[in-house]
Amino acid sequence: MPTLYDHLGRRIELSALRREHAAPSLTGIRTAWSGESVAQGMTPAKLARILRAAADGDALEYLILAEEMEERDLHYASVLSTRKRAVAGIEPSVEAASDDDRDVEIADAVRELIRAPEFPGLVTDMLDAIAKGFAAVEIMWDTSGSAWTPREYVWRDPRFFVFDRASGQHLRLLDEGATFEGRPLPPYKFVTHLPKIKSGLPIRSGLARLAAVSWMCKCYTISDWMAFAEVFGMPLRIGRYGVNASDRDIETLKQAVANLGSDAAAVLPDSMRIEFQEAAKAVGGPELFPRLAEWLDRQVSKGVLGQTMTTDDGSSQAQATVHDDVRMDIVADDGRQVAASLNRDLVKPYVDLNWGPQQCYPRVVIRPEDPEDIAALADALNKLVPLGGLGIEASVVRDRLGFPDPGPDAVLLGQAMSVAPDMPAQAANRSRAVNRASQAARDAGPDAEHDELLDVAMADWEQLMRPVLDPVQSLADRCASYEEFLAGLPGLLGEMNADALVRSLALATFTARGLGDGGE
Repeated sequence: MPTLYDHLGRRIELSALRREHAAPSLTGIRTAWSGESVAQGMTPAKLARILRAAADGDALEYLILAEEMEERDLHYASVLSTRKRAVAGIEPSVEAASDDDRDVEIADAVRELIRAPEFPGLVTDMLDAIAKGFAAVEIMWDTSGSAWTPREYVWRDPRFFVFDRASGQHLRLLDEGATFEGRPLPPYKFVTHLPKIKSGLPIRSGLARLAAVSWMCKCYTISDWMAFAEVFGMPLRIGRYGVNASDRDIETLKQAVANLGSDAAAVLPDSMRIEFQEAAKAVGGPELFPRLAEWLDRQVSKGVLGQTMTTDDGSSQAQATVHDDVRMDIVADDGRQVAASLNRDLVKPYVDLNWGPQQCYPRVVIRPEDPEDIAALADALNKLVPLGGLGIEASVVRDRLGFPDPGPDAVLLGQAMSVAPDMPAQAANRSRAVNRASQAARDAGPDAEHDELLDVAMADWEQLMRPVLDPVQSLADRCASYEEFLAGLPGLLGEMNADALVRSLALATFTARGLGDGGE
């Protein structure tokens, strides 16, 4: 195997790819247990300290808080999950580098790679970066066979990593010998995703940082709301005693008032009484807390999804369509960035380890489907392909549509169409093309007319000849010798279908006779 280098020019050590580098331990700096809660007892001062520390390079408490926010807030967890699943639910496709046989072979292998049952989990784990600002997944390479293949993708706790102190842009792995600055990640061993949600330090780009203040305010709002709900609607109990009441009498009255709240029963002297007054209902008081909580939720929806129509507000179909388009812009960008990380950290290592360095590599594409795109592409191809010199590769079109490259023995759609029973429609289209060409050619002279008619007649000769020649080609592929091939030729007549060719020749002959031979 030739010497390999990653996209940063670092040499690949094959022995390092066979080891596990970021495994957690019961003790030490990479423990799987987060310890005590960070979200509990949150105050504005505490939150400011956590966010400031993360921006300064110490993101431990921030990462724990980001995890707890997803566990404690139903709305934040819902909208964040919606954004993740919008990308994770897209069926990825693979675009070959070219139509060259080797490039098609490599692209097919990458397609098998992304069809593996472990791949969807990899994409989901990468999308954890949307909330926290980064995600790292370790590749467990399987070398038991003749090829290097990922056996497993293991999500690694973000708390196991730090950013370099110089630029704050490059992830490093915490280790016992490097508890502060960390060690560089071994190339071809980790799939890292640092989404470009905003410009600046990656640790400041996570949506958890954006939503943290609203989350804290909502926690206060709900706590006050629950305290208000505990006493809301209960009548105010007032105990009255006379001027001659002793301290013991007053204490007895207090106890009676308290018992009415819990036991609904009390005993007190005739000289004392308890009055019940309806609780005061301030204008808008009962609606204050839900309105504030809903307003905070809408701000979180805007920050995570870019809209509120599909999560918070009632809306018409037209409004929802407009706002869903805005969100689809975010989905398209998330998918593009995830695909870029996969192409850099998974596709290139996989291809290099099995086929060696390439001039161009196949690309994984994660693009949200738009039904109008396929119709527009088909219409464009129908108009542009007949023009000479455009040079559109068939593999590019197949990849764009998500279709795999055909196998050697596959029945192609063009073959099926050539023997389809809708030949009258094809003949009509061909006749119209001939008439247009002949009319244009007559204006240029008799020689040009014959040339144009010949061009039209020969435009689809490959499609017309396939039902006749494909059985011959198939026989040649099966035979091991020339004698065996000759012996099999007589049996091919029943497999050949010349109906389309005969119709085409008959139409061309009829057209030529109808137009005349120009006196020749």
